[in-house]
Order: sequence, then C-alpha cells, then structure tokens
Amino acid sequence: MPQAPGHAVETVFRIESPRLIAGVARIVRDVGIAEELAQDALVTALEQWPRTGVPDNPGAWLMTTAKRRAIDLVRRGERYASKLQEMGRDLETAPPLVVEPVDPDDIDDDLLRLVFTACHPVLSAEARIALTLRLLGGLTTPEIARAMLVPEATVAQRVVRAKRTLATKGVPFEVPYGAEREARLGSVLEVIYLIFNEGYAATAGDDWLRPSLCEDALRLARVLAALMPREAEVHGLTALLELQTSRSAARTGPEGEPVLLADQDRRHWNRPLIRRGFAALARAHSAAPGAAGPYALQAAIAACHANAPSYEETDWPRIVTLYELLAARAPSPVVELNRAVAVSMASGPAQALRLVDALADEPALKDYHLLPSVRGDLLMRLGRVAQAREEFERAAGLTRNEREREMLLGRVDGCG
Repeated sequence: MPQAPGHAVETVFRIESPRLIAGVARIVRDVGIAEELAQDALVTALEQWPRTGVPDNPGAWLMTTAKRRAIDLVRRGERYASKLQEMGRDLETAPPLVVEPVDPDDIDDDLLRLVFTACHPVLSAEARIALTLRLLGGLTTPEIARAMLVPEATVAQRVVRAKRTLATKGVPFEVPYGAEREARLGSVLEVIYLIFNEGYAATAGDDWLRPSLCEDALRLARVLAALMPREAEVHGLTALLELQTSRSAARTGPEGEPVLLADQDRRHWNRPLIRRGFAALARAHSAAPGAAGPYALQAAIAACHANAPSYEETDWPRIVTLYELLAARAPSPVVELNRAVAVSMASGPAQALRLVDALADEPALKDYHLLPSVRGDLLMRLGRVAQAREEFERAAGLTRNEREREMLLGRVDGCG
C-alpha cells in the first residue's frame, strides 16, 4: 500500500490547521476544544494515511474528520437537538469515506471569526500574540517559545489561560460589526504588528532579526487583507509589512550585525515585495480616499524610503509631513522621536536636537534605548563628541539585544 511519510502529514496539517480550527470552532463555539478536535484529526491521519495513501484533497479530508468529531461531541452534549438542527444533518449522514465539499466562503468567514476571537482585547497582549501564533500561525509551543525568547512553560500557560479566559468570559465566536468591529479590528492589527516588530528588530536575545516571525506576521496580514478587502487599515498594515520586509536582506552584515537604514545597500532590497507594498498602499488609499489611518501613513513613509535612490536623496520634507499627520492621528512619544530623525535630515541636527530634548521627561521613553541613541547621533553630527559618547553608552546599557549593544558600543568606540 502507498505510504504517507509523517512529515508530509504534519506539513499538510500546519498549512490547514487554522482553517480546521476555525471551521470546528463555529460548531463547538470554543477555540480550545476546536484545537483539540483538529489535533484528533491529525492523529487519525497519521494512523490511516500510511495505509491508504494521502487523499487527493487532504485539507478537505481533515476538515471532514474534524467536523464529524465535533458533531459527535455536540451529540453527547445537552444541546444536541438545537445544535444539530442549526448545523444540518449532511455531515452526520455522509458515508464515512466520502470527502464532503467545503464551501470556501464559509471557511473564509470562519477564519475571520477565529482572527477576531484570538485577538480579543479581553486577553493581554502577550496572550493574544501567543494564541494567534498558535491558532493562526500554526506554530507549536516550542516554536513560539523560541521566537519570543520565553520558556516553553510560559507559552503553554499563556495559551491555556487565554483559552480559559475566552470560555469563561463567554467571548462569542463571531465577527463584530459597527463600532465594535472598528475597535476590535485595532486589536487584531496591533497583534500582527507586534509579532512583526519582534521579528524585525528583536527586543532581546542574540539575533537582530527573526525572519520567521516577520514571515508569520506578513502571512497573517495578507490573509486578513483577503478576508477584509474593504478595510483600508488592513491594506495599510499589509503595505507597511511588505515594504519593511523588503529591506530584510540588507539589514544585517556578514556576521549578523545590524546595518542601519543609512548604510544599507539598496540593491539588496526585494523589489517584488516593494511592488506588492505599493499595490497594497494603493488599495488602502482607494478604500479610504483622503483619510489615511496610522498604518497607511507609516506605509507611506516606508514608500518614501523605497522610492529613494539613497538615504540622502530621500524626500525628507515629505516624511516630516507624514510624521506630523501620524502624530495627529496616533500621537505618541515614539512617533515624535521618529519625526525628530526626519527633521534632522530635512532641517539639520540642531533643530532636531531641540525636539529630542523635549522628550527627555516622557515616562514612556524612560528606558527606551533609541532615545539616547538618536540623541547621540545628533550630538555627533553637531561635533559634540564627548556628549555623544555618553549617550551611546547609555543606549548600550538600556538595550536587551546583544547585536544592538555591540553596534552601540562600536559607536562609543567611534567617538574616540
């Protein structure tokens, strides 16, 4: 009989697991139980496929198996009659070896429900990230732990508690509408952005980049853009991640050391990703003409960099304007710090230094290593070398990323 290698089954499951969990969760209304039933379907496949061979449509086979187990579970429950009436009797009466057709639109709706459930604001940011990577990214607990640089036990606890919280709080497995949808969508986009940022510039550890996290976030953004084509900020976030990811190959040197934007070899930027980013940004503008949201504005800033032949030739005045718009839409000290960097290129370091000094007492920037790093760079450009050295030393002491610390200590040495 044909054999199906275990890794082939697991590969199919990793690809299909978000859809499986989403489809089953619509039946059982509990993402924790849905994940267990999806895992049961995987175990069944591992038992049967080596004997029978991989089905022509393995995703549909897994979906059928998982949904049948879900119906069996509901049948044993107290609300069997009402649930069975709601779902219909087609799955229950189908022949055991016939793979039933799956409506792609239903799957998309289920996936969207799963996205909003995993990113529900009732959960902490850490729990939302862990649950999203688990349910929608298809990552295992050890993979999430390695990606986030936390113990496996911590990830396992976060996932378990997140599922329990969703169940005890009675969070409905549905897509919100109206004002609630807009508020909840912000949480979804935030989770994807947090995942991406942790991969793009790791806050701790020995590596400057974690490409797998960037890839997971970008994949989730693309899925969300396909599910919600009329939401401008979904396309804005997708555009931002496409454009940021396009620089990845140029952001590290031969030994994995960070390479700052000013020093990157732009020939190594990924042009297909840049084109995808421009297309997504155009869709964001079409969905909300003249009303760009925070992610679309950040994507527009990234597009300015992608269009520029060099760091010096970048349209810095336009970037300053975009940061001013961003500060008006989503004010934060970090946005003001980034605006100061753009001002330094458009109007000189002296004016920018005044802006940075005005941020010195911001509580949110108290332990933010990029504040002294930016200040050190401005002081260096003004010829105030001794003060610049102090700022770089302070920045090196604040960062928790070893690669970044080495780079900052190199700036210290460069001050003589």
